[in-house]
This record gives sequence, structure tokens and C-alpha cells, in this order.
Amino acid sequence: MNRSGRRPAQPPAPHPTAPRWNAPAYPPRTPAAPPQPRRPEAKRRAPRLWLWLAAALIGMTLLTCGGLSLWVGLIYMDGILPGVQAGGVALGGLRVNQAEREMAEAWSTIIVRDEQRVWRLPPAELGITLDVAATVEKANAVGRSDLSRTLAGLLGRVTIEPVITVDRAALEAALNANAEPFALEPVNAGVAFADGELTPTAPQNGRVLDVGATLAQVERDPMTALADGQLELVMQAIAPAVTDATPMLEQARALLANPLDIRIYDPLTGDSVYWSVPPDQWASWLSAVSDPASPTGLALTANAAPVEAYLQQQSAVLDASRYLKLEEAVANVQATVAQGRTTPWTRVYHRDRSYVVQAGETITSIAWNVGVPYLYIVQANGGLEAVSPGQTITIPSPDTFLPYAVNPDKRIVVSISQQRVWVYENGQVKWEWLASTGIADSPTWPGLYQIISHEPNAYAGNWDLYMPYFMGVYQPIPGADFTNGFHGFPTRGGWQLLWTNSLGTRVTYGCILLSDTNIKLLYDWAETGVVVEIQA
Repeated sequence: MNRSGRRPAQPPAPHPTAPRWNAPAYPPRTPAAPPQPRRPEAKRRAPRLWLWLAAALIGMTLLTCGGLSLWVGLIYMDGILPGVQAGGVALGGLRVNQAEREMAEAWSTIIVRDEQRVWRLPPAELGITLDVAATVEKANAVGRSDLSRTLAGLLGRVTIEPVITVDRAALEAALNANAEPFALEPVNAGVAFADGELTPTAPQNGRVLDVGATLAQVERDPMTALADGQLELVMQAIAPAVTDATPMLEQARALLANPLDIRIYDPLTGDSVYWSVPPDQWASWLSAVSDPASPTGLALTANAAPVEAYLQQQSAVLDASRYLKLEEAVANVQATVAQGRTTPWTRVYHRDRSYVVQAGETITSIAWNVGVPYLYIVQANGGLEAVSPGQTITIPSPDTFLPYAVNPDKRIVVSISQQRVWVYENGQVKWEWLASTGIADSPTWPGLYQIISHEPNAYAGNWDLYMPYFMGVYQPIPGADFTNGFHGFPTRGGWQLLWTNSLGTRVTYGCILLSDTNIKLLYDWAETGVVVEIQA
């Protein structure tokens, strides 16, 4: 509408017959629809960059893996990937035959261990078998048939479980057989020097092998239990019997006022040497043990391990023909200390020795010269019938004739050439007597022997002799019930007294004759085990 309020005139519609020369170039517009509220125009979504990056990374990874696989295949086509190991053995870079050799060598022994100690035993002894070929085949498969671990085998570490079989019965037998060396004895409380003062020492638990638990551990998972060629033992703790040695301090002080003088006695020579251990050293050997007879309920002893270690070290001074029985020597030291003394002793033993036959020698002459009854030499050499110059034969150890514990403070010496007897006590001559030994056809044989028996009146059936106060010394025939020894004047037929005027000459059938007075003294003085040295 205009200002006058009139509606503007509408142009007249063209006549339908009117010429169309002035018709519009385009068809008339359709009347516009009423305006609608405008919606916000949707934003155009941009491509997500991270998708492209992920796709690219995946592609590069695939290409890299493919390239690495190709490279690894080319480089290690005949070898195991560098990060592969099996049974604790690094096999990387090795060919199959090389890896099998490495595995076989590394598993030639099994490491058996507890919390602190290590032993090495053959796998066969433990009933353990490693399938070397199968184990190496598994290692060689990494990066080939087992492509999932290619990168780990190339850049890191791949551990292959060894292929193992276990014979349970054999393993159980081996564990039981080695239970003692695997065990660790508990240590009772003891005493020691610290800053010049004697103080009690703490006890220590021992350990004993739990065979059943160790077997169960292996049976549950043998490949894991033995994965590195090692068997971990299951041990049980054992508490010591004495946990406080304080009540023993005064007794220990009395003992440690002196060195421990260990006497080493050689019965062959009759000589002794002393190995002296100062108090500040052997104090650490002491520990307390239960003793119901003691007022405190305790007694002191010397621990076996340090005593044995010391004796073994000192034994290096002995020549090759002599040795100590360490178990016996340790027991002697312990018994002496338990008695409150510091002067233990132990004896030396002797090995068989070789002898080269010289010109003109016979078995009998050699036996006489070396001091061994000749039939023992025959026996030691397999029934030897004769010898020839340059031949090497075995001379039995003198310990063959010392079956009993010796007494280092008593010794009897017999001289065949002088027909005399000397009796020694504590290194001094106690008695010296005239004697008689065997005739040439039945001689008294030189050598080192012992008092081995006592009979108030022995009977010799071969000669119909009764021999008063008989003390056996040696058997001239191995294994025979026939003994030469000391005795007084014999009787024949129950009434004929023989050889009363023959002392000083060879009249017996192999025994050593003394007067009735002297033989009675010797019989009462010489206990079984006293050494008898018979000199030619």
C-alpha cells in the first residue's frame, strides 16, 4: 500500500492472442514459498589425520617385519636366533650341530644346590635325561615355524624349556644316597675370643634333606625344576641342642689357658711330633653339648669341622707313605677336650709300599730284611713263588699286624741278635731282661707287632707244650689259628719243665721266652694293643 491508502494498479494480463515477441527469456518464476527459519549449516567433516598415520604405521610395521624376517632368514638360515637360550645355555648364532654339542657339554653335570652350597653330579646318577636333539629343535624353530617370537629372539631373549625325562626311582635313590653329604649339622652355642675376652657364641641351625619334598618339586614340573640344569634341594631346618653356652665360660677359660698340643704318634718308629694350636685359634672350635652327668647339664667339646680342617692341612707334612685317619683323629681330639685336657694324640698309618728286588734276593730274605713274615708277602703278591732282579713287588703295610688301638706310652723291643727284651714306658726303659727266641728252623720273625691276646696257660698242640702267661704277638701264617708270642718256661706232659737254663740262646719254636718272674710282670703290665718291635 502507498501513502494514499490505495492499492497499486495491477498491470493488465496479456491477451492470449497477443504476439509473444516480448515474452520473457525464461519461464516465470514460481511464487516463492514463505520464508522458513534458517537451520545452522552443518560443518564439513575434515579427514581424520590419525587414521592415516595409523595406517601408515601398520604398513611400515608389516614391511619392517617382512624385511626383518627376510633378513633374519637370510642371515640365520642355518643358525639359531641370537636371543635364544635353552636349559641355561645360550644358543644364539649356533648351527644345530654346534648347539647340540653345547647343550650336551653344559648338561654333562647337574648343579645340585641348597641355600648356600653347591654340588655337581652326573645326570645319569640322578636319573635325569636331557633330549638334546629335541631341545635344540625347539630352539631352532624360533623365528621359523614359530614366527610370533621372531623379534623377541632377535632383539631380546627367548627361553626354551629343555626336553627332560626323570626316572623317579633313580632320583630318589640318588637323593637318599647323598642325604648325608647334603646335610649340615647344627652348631651348638660355644665360646670364642673377642677383643681378648672369652665370650659365648651364637648357635646355628643345621639342615637336613627333605627327599619327599624335593621329589615332589621335580615331579610337579620337571622342566621348570631343572630348567637351567640345576636342582634346588628342599631342606628342613634342625635346631641345635644347646643355645646358650654361658654356663661353660669358666670351664672354657681353664681349657684355654693352654695351647692344644696334638701328639702325632708313629708306631713304626715309636716317634712323636706335636702340632700346637694357640688358644686364640682353637677357642673358636669349642661348643657346648648336652651332658646329663654334668652339674650344668652341659659339657664342652671341639667341633668336628674345624678340627678336621686343621688336621688335614697339617697332614701335608707327612710323606706319601703315611697318613692320618681323620675321623679317628677328630674323635680323639674331641674326647680329650671333653675330659678337660689339652693333650690329645692320634696315630699315623702306613700304606703298602713297592720294593725292587735286588740280585741274590729271595722272598724269604726280603721278608726278613723288611720285617714282614714271608707268607704275607706271598699273599700280597697273588701267590708269588719266586722273584727276579729288577722285579717290583708289594710289601704289606706294617698296619697289617696292628689291628688294635695302640698305646703311645708303652713299647716292648725284642732283639733277636742280642737275645734281650727292653720294656719302655713314657719313653724310658722300665725293664731290661735276658730272653730266648726261635731256632733257625722255626724262627721268631722280625717286624712290628702288637700284644693281641692274653692266656694264663696256653697249649701248643704241635709240641705238647703248656706255656704260662702267654701273650700273643703275631700269626706267622695268614689266617691260621697259630700265634707266636711271649711266655714263661713251658712244661711238656704236664711235668717236664723246659729251657730253664737256656735264656740268652735260641731255643723256642718262634716264641719269645722270659723267666717266670719277668713274664708275670710283663703279662700284668702289657695290655692288648701295646706295640712289640722285634728287631733282627
